Amino acid sequence: MSPELIAVLAVIVAAMAFDYTNGFHDAANAIATSISTRALTPRVALALAAVGNFVGAHFGAGVAKTVGDGLVTLPPGVVSLGVVFAGVLGAIVWNLITWYFGLPSSSSHALFGGLVGATLFAADGVVQWGNIIEKVIIPMVLSPVVGLILGFLVMLAILWLFRKGQPGKLNRGFRWAQTASAAAMSVGHGMQDAAKTMGIIVLALYTGGYQSDKTHIPGWVFWTSATMLALGTYSGGWRIIRTLGRKIIDLGPPEGFAAETVASAVLYFNALVLKAPISTTHTITSAIMGVGATKRLSAVRWNVAGNIVIAWVITFPAAALIACLTYLVIRPLF
Repeated sequence: MSPELIAVLAVIVAAMAFDYTNGFHDAANAIATSISTRALTPRVALALAAVGNFVGAHFGAGVAKTVGDGLVTLPPGVVSLGVVFAGVLGAIVWNLITWYFGLPSSSSHALFGGLVGATLFAADGVVQWGNIIEKVIIPMVLSPVVGLILGFLVMLAILWLFRKGQPGKLNRGFRWAQTASAAAMSVGHGMQDAAKTMGIIVLALYTGGYQSDKTHIPGWVFWTSATMLALGTYSGGWRIIRTLGRKIIDLGPPEGFAAETVASAVLYFNALVLKAPISTTHTITSAIMGVGATKRLSAVRWNVAGNIVIAWVITFPAAALIACLTYLVIRPLF
């Protein structure tokens, strides 16, 4: 077995491990609101999210191409695979740290930070800062703002449209509606997050010399990435589910439906139209905050929200630092 093949396989295994942690870390994105409003039982919600993730992965090719060919220029040869390996490990470690503390940070930005951090220490590695700003930083800032504003506006519209309805009947109706909105959110999560893993695998195959096209995604990559994300999602991320579903605001079925609808719409637009890799975590969390603010500003537990925002801000540099240290350790092996 050649050194190149061993290196490619190491990156693929690491990418699959990241995909799995992404699933249980970000399971809350799709179904925390449905569980907290009791629209779905936990296991039914997780199964729905897993199926949605699997389906959505097959529509995320545009995001995968952005990740695989747009953020960093790797050094030639096997060295580049060491950079990717270290970047993915940095993202995995940060995912596990934030999962342990129940913080819904962005797996996406952990991955981007890991790739950038490892590339900075690689000879002949180049970070495409213009693309990082355009495709990562700007969407990272804008998607929560859009989620917050749309969540507020959509919830206001629901309150106005159903202002004369009976609360009991409305809650029952919106619990049924949440099945659809949770499914839509799950598909959007698959479009974004499985696609990022696919981009890493394609990057490894191309730099290892096992395919000549840096944007082509083989069929087996779709299936393995989708399957690992689905398995990770079904295993559940209960610490983060509790944070998103119960600690930011007290959600009812109408609020849950509004937040999921807004977040899924933002995810679909970015994946299918802009081909931009955005954070599902940022999007759903900000939508929940916007929905909660329609009750009253004090309804949102801003101390919890503040801790989440801090985790958002430090995710990119923290994952980058972990990846840097990892690359310095493993560099002699590549």
